[in-house]
Amino acid sequence: EIIGISQISNEIPQEYRLYQNYPNPFNPTTKIKFQISESAAAQTFLSVYDILGREVAKLVSEELKPGTYEVDFDGSSFPSGVYFYKLNSGDFSAINKMVLLK
Repeated sequence: EIIGISQISNEIPQEYRLYQNYPNPFNPTTKIKFQISESAAAQTFLSVYDILGREVAKLVSEELKPGTYEVDFDGSSFPSGVYFYKLNSGDFSAINKMVLLK
């Protein structure tokens, strides 16, 4: 479930980046921070997957301008376990692991 996305900086980053979520492990919410680079807006997707590779949540699916963003993820409706979150924006793609402990 998505709680919200917020742009936390208007400075144009030098590179794309997907940060480790905080806190990790988490219960039940965590923050996922990422940077969008380039000079133009890019179609951006941020999704969460379970250990079997099934998409369990789509957190971002929109065109974002360059900047630094943060998304809150609420895992209260999911079982404990390892999850992966994947960022796709322009030609950039990155995946990180997070752990939900209840």
